[in-house]
Amino acid sequence: MILVPVTYKGGIYRHDEIIDLIEDLGGYIIQKHMIAQEVVLQALVPKDDIELIRKIGKPLTGDITLSPLVGTEIAVVTPSLEIHHLPHASCDVAEYIRRFGAKTNMVGLARGFGKRIAQLNDEERDVINEHDLAVYLLGDFETCIEKKFPVLRRGIMVPIVLCGGPPTEALKAIIDPPVDGYVGSIGRFMHRTKESDEISRLDDVVEEVTRVLDKKREEMAKDPLSISPARLMDIISEKIDEIHEVLSPTPITVQMGGLRVKLPYDTFGPVLRKTGIDEGVTIGDLAEVLPSRMRDYILIRIKPFSETNLVI
Repeated sequence: MILVPVTYKGGIYRHDEIIDLIEDLGGYIIQKHMIAQEVVLQALVPKDDIELIRKIGKPLTGDITLSPLVGTEIAVVTPSLEIHHLPHASCDVAEYIRRFGAKTNMVGLARGFGKRIAQLNDEERDVINEHDLAVYLLGDFETCIEKKFPVLRRGIMVPIVLCGGPPTEALKAIIDPPVDGYVGSIGRFMHRTKESDEISRLDDVVEEVTRVLDKKREEMAKDPLSISPARLMDIISEKIDEIHEVLSPTPITVQMGGLRVKLPYDTFGPVLRKTGIDEGVTIGDLAEVLPSRMRDYILIRIKPFSETNLVI
């Protein structure tokens, strides 16, 4: 069964029927938003059942669309969040990517400004590496990007999509070694994106991020995970009652290779390791349970089949 990421939008009335349908079909609800009289569901559903969900949701004023970034967590990295670096572009990119299902986190570097003094500290590096992908938003000048980027990418192990003011081909020419994706003509600007050509640049960012993540999914499929992150999310939600007391919109953030659980590591890390998944199998058997560098959260990295010889 192939699960595909989708977004369902419809009225609150009888929306629980859609939730039950998705779960009965073998899908997973990643996130649920209640906005006034509308409900937005981000989910992974069986590919062959999309039309069935669309048919049942239509009388409920519901619509379902493909959202390629559902189930991913992306870091949007900018040299700083100060006015010097005009954070309008960073905010717009982070918000626009979120529309396609991704969970985005802004990472404003403490010392990312200045060609001579730009640097990335250990905590920033570790936080970025906890994501599925990093979108770097740099400035308008080739010489500045060429000088600073080697320092700002040092130690980053996740795929990088580089955005900057110069054209895409110019970015490719000055970056060595190359990164996974490039989007040019999106540098600093002093206003929110409103014009059609500006929106098209945001579409280019989403397209490039989707392309890079699709490539990463293909590589992961060669050695599949021991358990689906979405299924593991449901198990934790069912067996750890305290997760329902977390006030964050996403108490459990689904990633391509694991989860971020927003509970204190010292208290719940050992509990999660011993939590049962199947008869005789615990989360600790299939995944690494680690302290996150983001606050005091828990990071779960699911092991591939080649390490566990199990797929649940």
